[in-house]
Amino acid sequence: MSTHKDLRKLTVPGLLISLGIIYGDIGTSPLYVFKAIVGDNPITESLALGGVSLIFWTLTLQTTVKYVLITLLADNKGEGGIFSLFSLVRRKAKWLIVPAVLGGCALLADGIITPPITISSAIEGLHTRYPYLPTMQIVICIIALLFFIQQFGTSLVGKAFGPIMFLWFTMMGVLGIAFIIQMPSIIKALNPYYAYNLLVNGSGHSSAFIILGAVFLCTTGAEALYSDLGHCGRSNIRVSWIYVKSCLVLNYLGQAVWLMQREGQTIDLDLHNPFYQIMPSWFLIFGIGLATVAAIIASQALISGSFTLIAEAVRLNLWPKVRINYPSDQKGQLYVPSINWILCVGCIIVVLIFQHSQDMEAAYGLSITVAMLMTTILVSKFLQRRKVPAYLIGIFLVVYLLIEGTFLLGNLVKFIHGGWFTLSIGLLLFMVMWSWHTARRIKNRYVKFIEIEDYFQILKELSDDETVPKYSSQLVYLTSANFNSEIESKIIYSILQKQPKRADVYWLVHVDVVDEPYTREYEVDFLVPNKLIRIDFKLGFRVEQRINVLFRKVVEELVKNGEVNITSKYKSLGKHNIVGDFRFVVIEKTLSRSHNLSFYEQLIMDIYVQLKKMSLSEERGFGLDLSFVTIEKVPLVLTQQDNIELKRVPVSTGVN
Repeated sequence: MSTHKDLRKLTVPGLLISLGIIYGDIGTSPLYVFKAIVGDNPITESLALGGVSLIFWTLTLQTTVKYVLITLLADNKGEGGIFSLFSLVRRKAKWLIVPAVLGGCALLADGIITPPITISSAIEGLHTRYPYLPTMQIVICIIALLFFIQQFGTSLVGKAFGPIMFLWFTMMGVLGIAFIIQMPSIIKALNPYYAYNLLVNGSGHSSAFIILGAVFLCTTGAEALYSDLGHCGRSNIRVSWIYVKSCLVLNYLGQAVWLMQREGQTIDLDLHNPFYQIMPSWFLIFGIGLATVAAIIASQALISGSFTLIAEAVRLNLWPKVRINYPSDQKGQLYVPSINWILCVGCIIVVLIFQHSQDMEAAYGLSITVAMLMTTILVSKFLQRRKVPAYLIGIFLVVYLLIEGTFLLGNLVKFIHGGWFTLSIGLLLFMVMWSWHTARRIKNRYVKFIEIEDYFQILKELSDDETVPKYSSQLVYLTSANFNSEIESKIIYSILQKQPKRADVYWLVHVDVVDEPYTREYEVDFLVPNKLIRIDFKLGFRVEQRINVLFRKVVEELVKNGEVNITSKYKSLGKHNIVGDFRFVVIEKTLSRSHNLSFYEQLIMDIYVQLKKMSLSEERGFGLDLSFVTIEKVPLVLTQQDNIELKRVPVSTGVN
């Protein structure tokens, strides 16, 4: 596994990996950005020059300055992404959970629209040769195959991503240069005046907000630069971005030249996409093939990012526990079956609803603008934590809230044309995350903790009381008590009253998810020597919580050090040094009805109950061996029972 220091090194393999997994989304934007900017408008000089100028300055301010130069500084032990950033700053203020959840949901919603639009844009290039080819069916087949292969892992295919994307960017740069040579004066479009002129004086064109909504599509993959920080490292991302941005700008300039050569015309961009029009006819089929592969790579990166996002959300208690598989030993390689098929169905629905990439453009961009705004808020808190002067943080906030707020307004214009779809998906995801998070807080509010020291003597006596049948040699409870001095009253009730459970040793296991991504630490507290032992695991938010394996490892070390004896106390087994049996008890708190909850809290708890039915059980979520687990359901009473007065009457004798 790469260390934090290794990730900081600038290497050729690191640069290639960066090209392969980070720039897929932003790198396939030239397929559809100019199509969206031009739309149904007649081509004019101000539209072509202003379009390139807006693209260049959006990439510069949004991607280069905000993400590559500033946001990449916010690495959490080498890891990036909105939940890594949240873990860095969450102790600053409780309300930061809101931008973190909103941003996470927006990124997941983006995962449903990116594969359809990128793959459709690539495949629709075939219309140049075959105008009546039904591309929609081809796109659905590619998407279905892409999601089907996720379960087998993508580490082998992933090794080829870097060289393919290097070829892709080089091709775009070369094609752009071929047209720039025909009109070198196009370079003047990099002057911000042309961007300003198009937005302010763009008479005859779409409104400024519609144009901005289209331009924003050029930077939609910027969030991936930060999310994949852990895979590539800051130096590799920054250096590779120089090459990527150069190739992108050259290609956009080349497309602008092609448009300028057709000034005054109104073009059917579905049949004459500027991206494919700047390709020589003999190269077109190779270009479409490479574009399709690049689109699949872009989609793959986003799908993998969605898996990582959900895995982090589960460990931060922001998402119901779901099955997470690890198809290969590669760092960060994981597969979440439920999310995979939700995304798959979502992507196919997008293709069926919108059918053409031109129609999908309206649905694209709105959710990712929200994600970028949330990142801006969290980064400002990170800069505050780094003791950056307040006036610089103020400038950062004002500039980027203004830029992204303007882009948000530009994308809201597209709401009725398709933006409603991703916004609806995002709101649905937000409802799930917020309900799960809030319901846990409501439940924890009513969990009763008691002083464990008060029960030391009785636990010791119960353990030695041979008149009580032995329940297990080693009895393990999962506890949510943060302090060693406390324990849930329900655990004591389970041991002493709900079928008294005699054991040689009682174990309490607590899991604390810490802010660092890959921490694996534990503490052992011998509360009553050889009778009551507490183990506290401190696990990073990217560490798999396989408590069964981790607990066994800790016990083995304690036995090896002579700190605990787990040999069976049964005479017939003990004399042969047979290890005693272990049993886990998981207490499942079921919510009792309460009329004292507000309407909002009751609604949250109703949603939580439904989500709980669909999620993994606690024991499966913690990776416990089910053959050694007992599940005990206990009611969680939220309020004191009402005072009920009953009147006793004499027994009726039945005699008149």
